[in-house]
Amino acid sequence: MIDNYSPSTEKYSENYQIDKPEEACGVFGIYAPEEDVAKLTYFGLYALQHRGQESAGIATFQGEKIYTHKGMGLVSQVFNESTLQQLPGNIGIGHTRYSTTGSSRIINAQPAVVDTPLGPLALAHNGNLVNTVELREELIKSGCYFNSTTDSEMIALAIATEVKTGKSWLEAAISAFHLCQGAFSLTIATSEGLMGVRDPQGIRPLVIGTLENINPKRYVLASETCALDIIGAEYLRDVEPGELVWITEKGMASFHWSQKPQRKLCIFEMIYFARPDSRMEGGSLYSYRLRIGRQLARESFVDADMVIGIPDSGIPAAIGFSQESGILYAEGLIKNRYVGRTFIQPTQHMRESGIRMKLNPLKDVLEGKRVIMVDDSIVRGNTSKKIVKALRDTGAKEVHMRISSPPVTHPCFYGIDTDNQEQLIGATKSVAEIAEQIGVESLAYLSWEGMLKSTEEDPNSFCSACFTGNYPVPLPEKLKRSKLMLENPIQV
Repeated sequence: MIDNYSPSTEKYSENYQIDKPEEACGVFGIYAPEEDVAKLTYFGLYALQHRGQESAGIATFQGEKIYTHKGMGLVSQVFNESTLQQLPGNIGIGHTRYSTTGSSRIINAQPAVVDTPLGPLALAHNGNLVNTVELREELIKSGCYFNSTTDSEMIALAIATEVKTGKSWLEAAISAFHLCQGAFSLTIATSEGLMGVRDPQGIRPLVIGTLENINPKRYVLASETCALDIIGAEYLRDVEPGELVWITEKGMASFHWSQKPQRKLCIFEMIYFARPDSRMEGGSLYSYRLRIGRQLARESFVDADMVIGIPDSGIPAAIGFSQESGILYAEGLIKNRYVGRTFIQPTQHMRESGIRMKLNPLKDVLEGKRVIMVDDSIVRGNTSKKIVKALRDTGAKEVHMRISSPPVTHPCFYGIDTDNQEQLIGATKSVAEIAEQIGVESLAYLSWEGMLKSTEEDPNSFCSACFTGNYPVPLPEKLKRSKLMLENPIQV
């Protein structure tokens, strides 16, 4: 239902637990007087659906009044014409939430809304904070109450706490950001204006766009440029690491709130998570994925009859591999694009052949052929093993697997949902052992150097902690111990 914000009634207790924080979600924001911001936000979230399928939400401001609607499920399931018509205003933000274990509840759907002496504030967050324990304790001392179990609400409450000291929106926000450690790309809406913010490392992406042919300009913020494209907005630039942009009726102002920004954009965004038609730091992700495919072929050529990609994220790299190697590219797996989350539990037999629900091999293409299968990563190996078995059952003569990234050996603490280290196959097994487990004739990964070289940018400007264990934002010991179980992970 549509509801206005009301203060929380849930007080912290000793048994209160923070669920797994926000993952690689999608955020959107728009300042556009005389435009239908709710509908534009809806389409922006629709384009960002790949970044989160658990829940979706929109908050809009009309003068001092805030309107919100949130729900579990896909954007198209949460919103319809009727609900969007009940979200008036000239400022809007939206959020699509990544599916996480243990926190799939409506109370954790965003945007997070809190009350302040300056009026309500709505916040949408992409990323993870690493100092939630310390920040929570500080907020409790300040008398804060909690509606949810997310670190996103903590950021909003930190701003509200700073507002109580008499600070303006900008002053309060900047003070609050200095209390936050980790990855955070934010869109924040107030009755006065719209903020876009990135942490000092810029680990998660955030871009600025403008709606053309309108004066004064209407501004759009989004996790990826594909959300600008869908509403006809023009890409202006990225929000810089450690930058806050403040969009009001006067236009857009920029504030560099961090004195020592150092860009560490997540390289996995470029390899897998973001859409291939998006641009990051001015470059096309599709082009980057072609380049890493070519580099992969140079590093690990094997003679075969065809190259196939795992839909969808493995396809550009597979095409690049084919172009560099001269081996024919073919479509060997068909993806069922209408498979979503289901509450109907399959039988054991159905689970064992469950990969067919999402991917179905083409028998007449694969039968009797030596196949190179390209994918973006192997995390636990379960899915890869099922796909390989499906190819063999279809009649593939040989299966060679090529991965367009290095082995994932460390968990992410900044916004990609990865397992504990002991569950990461790249941390516990050698390449030869992984090949034997998933059942392929050969297996090769892209080198770390080749992955970064293919960006055609400064290799030091990317976070590749999931491949190296070199975390750009220091981790509290307790947090490290929660997921880093292995003293000596396999080095490959």
